[in-house]
Amino acid sequence: MKVLVVGKGAREHALCWRFSQSQKVWGLFCASGNPGISRTATQVDIAPTDIDSLARFAETEKIDLTVVGSENPLALGIADEFERRGLPIFGPTKAATQLEASKSFAKTLMREAGVPTAQWETFDDADAARHYVKERRHPLVVKADGLALGKGVTMCDSADSALAAITDAMEKKCFGEAGARVVVEERLTGEELSFFALCNGGDAISLGAVQDHKAAYDGDRGPNTGGMGAYCPVPAYNTQFDERVMSQVVRPTLAAMVARGTPFKGVLFAGLMVDGERIAVLEYNTRFGDPECEPLMMRFEGDLAETLLAVAQGRMHEVSFKLSPRSAATVVLASGGYPGDYQKGLPITGLEQIDGAEPSEVKVRWAMDKVRVKAFHAGTALRDGQLVTDGGRVLAVTAMAEKLERAVAAAYEAADMIHFECKQMRHDIARRALDSATQRGWHRN
Repeated sequence: MKVLVVGKGAREHALCWRFSQSQKVWGLFCASGNPGISRTATQVDIAPTDIDSLARFAETEKIDLTVVGSENPLALGIADEFERRGLPIFGPTKAATQLEASKSFAKTLMREAGVPTAQWETFDDADAARHYVKERRHPLVVKADGLALGKGVTMCDSADSALAAITDAMEKKCFGEAGARVVVEERLTGEELSFFALCNGGDAISLGAVQDHKAAYDGDRGPNTGGMGAYCPVPAYNTQFDERVMSQVVRPTLAAMVARGTPFKGVLFAGLMVDGERIAVLEYNTRFGDPECEPLMMRFEGDLAETLLAVAQGRMHEVSFKLSPRSAATVVLASGGYPGDYQKGLPITGLEQIDGAEPSEVKVRWAMDKVRVKAFHAGTALRDGQLVTDGGRVLAVTAMAEKLERAVAAAYEAADMIHFECKQMRHDIARRALDSATQRGWHRN
């Protein structure tokens, strides 16, 4: 089987890494990839948003399966073009991608489907949005309607901060055209989780929950980012929780999409807020999360290529995989200043201690503890043979171990071996889960 992965970040690196372990995959390509991906896949110099060139490449190379990592190609209609040409692709159509590409579309569909969510209103006029904010109880959340690289959501503790968020999005155009329309909703409390399901039409298979850490700084402080770390499984949420999400969220959502004439195919990512027995949907995404994909791929057991091809072709009854009961955790290393302005081109050192062939004391210790460690490349580049920073999020250091505490410790141990100027990371990934497990004895069924 020949597989093409579309994208260039740590999520796509994790997918390529897992595809490379398939005995059925003998040709693996990534457009446009990065230096880490180039170690397991052939890099293709085509931008992820150049749909026509990607389709022509897939035709020429006789690609058996294309998997889209990021949201922009989906929103541009890559699945529509590939399907028009008879090319197998894992990912939703442009119409179905509206679940992610438009917050107002998603909220309207939740209302139609009876999916629990926060109270909300949509505004195309800044003055109307301001009037609404002044009449509401606080705190609130202001969301850019369109795609904003995961940064279009502003948590507002006061009317003043909500009014400022409206001005930033609608008048200052901080998110470009994505913020021309905003959704204003009540701010929910609880534990925020990312839930994933493989879908085709009305059928779905759960991949379970992952907990992401979106805020830039420790203690969930600072602006939202694309994600600063993640872990799974989430100890407090067992198989009964999984089925509740499937029955209350995933299946009603898929049924509503079918009823609209836009059936969903691909991976549905529901951002959830869980407070006791209450589950509410914050948003939908229509692709694997980043960094959630990294620990998820660490735990995936089975042939990923066969699995995603079966889903893409509607052969859901043939899907066979399992997730390791072991725990995996990801720590993101970011450029100083992210998610604001940051410098590129800074030399990266220390990766050879993790990924290199040479034995070392730490590698021996990891092997003895049955710990697996991998550094997935996000914003990296090669300049005259030197690996350098090339984005806000630079690397996603991921570890898997028998227990969550050991996985987190190994991820941080590896993260501390990697060096570049102004390196930034959170130091509390999975901390609440570990503290709660100690205090309450969390368990998984």
